[in-house]
Amino acid sequence: MNRVRLGAAVGAGKGAGLATRLLRRGGGTALPGLVAERVHPQLVRDLGRSLGGGRVLITGTNGKTTTSRIVAEVLAGAGRPFIHNREGSNLMRGIASTLLARASLSGRIAGAATMVGLFETDEATLPPAARALAPTALAFTNLFRDQLDRYGEVDTVAALWRRALEVAPRDATLILNADDPSVAEMAQGWDGPVHWFGLDDEAFATAGGGAYDARWCGCGGDYAYERRYFAHVGWWRCTRCARKREEPQTSASAVDLGLEGASFEVAGLGRVGMPLTGLYNVYNALAAIGVCRSLGLSDEAIVAGLARVKAAFGRQEVVELEGRTLRLLLAKNPAGANQVLLLLRTIAAKDGGASLNVALLLNDRFADGRDVSWIWDVDHELIAGQVARCWLGGDRAEDLAVRVKYAGWPVPGAVAHEPARVVDAILAGTAPGDQVFVVPTYTAMLDLRAELARRGAVSGAMD
Repeated sequence: MNRVRLGAAVGAGKGAGLATRLLRRGGGTALPGLVAERVHPQLVRDLGRSLGGGRVLITGTNGKTTTSRIVAEVLAGAGRPFIHNREGSNLMRGIASTLLARASLSGRIAGAATMVGLFETDEATLPPAARALAPTALAFTNLFRDQLDRYGEVDTVAALWRRALEVAPRDATLILNADDPSVAEMAQGWDGPVHWFGLDDEAFATAGGGAYDARWCGCGGDYAYERRYFAHVGWWRCTRCARKREEPQTSASAVDLGLEGASFEVAGLGRVGMPLTGLYNVYNALAAIGVCRSLGLSDEAIVAGLARVKAAFGRQEVVELEGRTLRLLLAKNPAGANQVLLLLRTIAAKDGGASLNVALLLNDRFADGRDVSWIWDVDHELIAGQVARCWLGGDRAEDLAVRVKYAGWPVPGAVAHEPARVVDAILAGTAPGDQVFVVPTYTAMLDLRAELARRGAVSGAMD
């Protein structure tokens, strides 16, 4: 290790971060790492591999931020020192920024020998992250179509993940979603430990869980399902070869979803609860429990961490605005959006079929994916009869207007590009005490939060 060059890289990165904050050009979650890696390209390797408490990479199309936050909450409660790219900057530059923020100018992280490295990792970043960090655990939440113009089809992402496993240490633990056949395929050819997680609740089996993103096994055979929960996720088997869903070590049963949270049974833990809801968050919790178990964390710490976890910005965040309650539910691809709609249907049914106020916000910027044709794979018809009022916003609001017209939703109260106009229309069309479910894509959520911050409803920071 070139300690002088590493120290220079840390100094340069810290300087860039300070300048960014002083000039108010961002939160310093990416630029410091980018600068530091230019000075010393092996910075992530040299700092990251010094973390002796374990190095965990968490990836997947949906849920990696929430899964990472649950693990972080358990680690904090258990008193285990850890480093976490909490702000969600999940490219190599973000991981580098997280590490150098904890490093001294001499290029050392105090207490690194017992510290856990917890890194949410972009799907395409997994190969270089695995090569640099030599992870002790890799968790895969799910694999769906997402931003086809950036990632390509799911087969492209799966190939990237297999490349990451080729360079990962062979004694690393894989934490895999047993119910997702595309994720389960990561275990093929892996001779290291595998920890499986999955759902065991027949009440959530459905014949209408949205479009499949994986229809065929690697052998060419079709997938058949004993239970299908959503998309291609469920109790599957290949009709040609011997591949089938593995029996999970961590599974959830007797799931109860409410507006304020969810509870479920987990073998070894008993009944657990968390202030996050939706079947997708039950899966995130199971992935997190699998990671925690691989790190040797106690059952008591896991249960307590689940109970304390807080939603990340835009992901079931609750905002009070002039007496209305806005519930932000990020949805950036067909599978995630369908899960949000299934959650809204469940909530409405538990309230005796109550009518819903729903705002959809759609952008087509780089971080969202430029191709918005995916909205036609979202089953908006699921809640057509339960939507009382709706509002449509974002750069592609008109596309949403066409989609919900065909889905049988009521005439929108607004079809507007500007968040301010959408918010004004929501306030005009509702009364104090009303709830509005806001379903935005990523940059549309950022735009909305900026407008809510301008109105004093949220802070400018995104925790």
